[in-house]
Amino acid sequence: MPATAQSHDPRRRRRTTRLLAAAATVVTAGALAAAALPASANAGEGNRGHGGHGHGRYQDVQLLSFNDLHGNLEPAAGSSGRVTEHQPDGTTKTIDAGGIEYLATHLREARKGNRYSITAAGGDMVGASPLLSGLFHDEPTIEALNKLDLDVTSVGNHEFDEGAKELARLQNGGCHPTEGCYTDEEFEGADFPYLAANVLDEKTGKPILKPYWVWKHKGVKVGFIGVTLEGTPDIVSAEGVKGLTFKDEVETIDKYAKVLQRQGVKSIVALVHEGGFPASSSYNYDCDSPGAGDGISGPIADIAKNVTPQVDALVTGHTHAAYVCTIPDPAGKPRMVTSASSFGRLYTDTTLTYDRATGDIARTAVKSANHVVTRDVPKAPDMTRLIDKWSTLAAPIGNRAIGYVSGDIDRNGTESPLGDLIADAQLAYGRSQDPETDLALMNPGGIRAPLTYAASGSEGDGVVTYAEGFTVQPFANTVNLKDYTGAQLVQVLKEQVSGPNEAAPKILQISSGLTYTLDLTKTGADRVVTDSIRLNGAPIDENATYRVASNSFLAGGGDGFPTLNEGTNELVGADDLTALEQYLTANSSAGDPIAPPAADRITVVQ
Repeated sequence: MPATAQSHDPRRRRRTTRLLAAAATVVTAGALAAAALPASANAGEGNRGHGGHGHGRYQDVQLLSFNDLHGNLEPAAGSSGRVTEHQPDGTTKTIDAGGIEYLATHLREARKGNRYSITAAGGDMVGASPLLSGLFHDEPTIEALNKLDLDVTSVGNHEFDEGAKELARLQNGGCHPTEGCYTDEEFEGADFPYLAANVLDEKTGKPILKPYWVWKHKGVKVGFIGVTLEGTPDIVSAEGVKGLTFKDEVETIDKYAKVLQRQGVKSIVALVHEGGFPASSSYNYDCDSPGAGDGISGPIADIAKNVTPQVDALVTGHTHAAYVCTIPDPAGKPRMVTSASSFGRLYTDTTLTYDRATGDIARTAVKSANHVVTRDVPKAPDMTRLIDKWSTLAAPIGNRAIGYVSGDIDRNGTESPLGDLIADAQLAYGRSQDPETDLALMNPGGIRAPLTYAASGSEGDGVVTYAEGFTVQPFANTVNLKDYTGAQLVQVLKEQVSGPNEAAPKILQISSGLTYTLDLTKTGADRVVTDSIRLNGAPIDENATYRVASNSFLAGGGDGFPTLNEGTNELVGADDLTALEQYLTANSSAGDPIAPPAADRITVVQ
């Protein structure tokens, strides 16, 4: 990693005070770690316009946070642009949410009256972005986050999609090394620090970016430690993490908590790009019912239970879930753990009560709630201007029609209609390169958005634009062909539900002609019923050779499929979006659009 990865541009401003702004919205899931402050704290109450602690020993610090924006400057399409809200009568309703114009308004309104306000993020601000940001290597999103007055964020796995050098450019500025400057002004980089405490340069053994950062205002100090999931190399292309080592999250946070303590910083927040799975998809679900943290499972639950008690709160991400939970730390003391879904649909408002006498957070008073980024507020004019500027540059490419659909083609489910469509597109592309291609496999995590029937712009309903296709497949993976034995193909299917994927299966999307039964009543690899696997109606011959198309990420063994890396006779083709575009163009027209596939290739037994 070049030295510039850790350098600080003196042009970059460092905020120690906040613009007071942003939007009261639908108040949502709130959590209170305990009933009240110590009696001595009450002397400070009522001194601010809306209550709280503003004078004397205790000072309320507002922490606004969000995660997994993924460059979604405009509201995301379909279900990705909505949240589910639990109603008092037990029913649910959906609310349209998200869009940077609305997020800016909400955050600015939320900051009003809060003299001590910090805005932090939990990673994946960029990467897997729609065309409006992705076409320009996410410079528009960094520019938007600067205007949003983001103070600090951890890195996420997607910050490494284009490698450490590109991440360093997003931090430090400079025009793209091959595409140059997109406007007449040089890209200035992020005003806020990216934290990467557990991402080390293999040669130096040091973090590639700052491991921690301290916010200071009028004697109040709050430290932030940023980490991404240790398993990042398993879900990012090998080229993206070349030369890097990813360390254990808990060990890293504990290490830098001690560093901050030695510097006199006692109030510490961990920004952790790893998450959990709440028992409900409603953003206002009470995950502390019936007990603290009982309604959440997954990696973040284990991390939260083991991170040193010196850390006062965890802002998390990665799973795109919404939760506000209190999970006991190793000392048994309640600690707030939050996540604000994804794509800018929610933000979390947490109150940290700072004890000036100790320099620590009085955790008996920590409270937090998720709020919806509704679209019934005025758009932030500066964000509208930003979107208009970049949209004008992107329009000649993004507005081009590449196909037609007769209805929404969704990406949800064990097997999804859009997964089938993409697998069929890659099979067709594979056969155009080698007629002997037998089947195609697609990883579900590579499908970033649905194809919606309703027009996203002026193109008309049912028209698929290049920008919409880019949003579905933004990674620029190539479509690769490899040979596998039948035994290897069976092993690949079993790796969906075994090894690193046993606890959280990754069910590959499969092309037409391949069928099998997934028996979820069984455990481990046995969940894929070997005798049920058929290709064009015939059992798989373990000794035969099969030609398989997949994207380059999968072909390299990504997402926990090491057997896919063992294929031979590789042929590297064009990028996966080209394959999808060619398929849609060849198989649809305005008068004969593509219907959503039936998603009936995998028989699921539950």
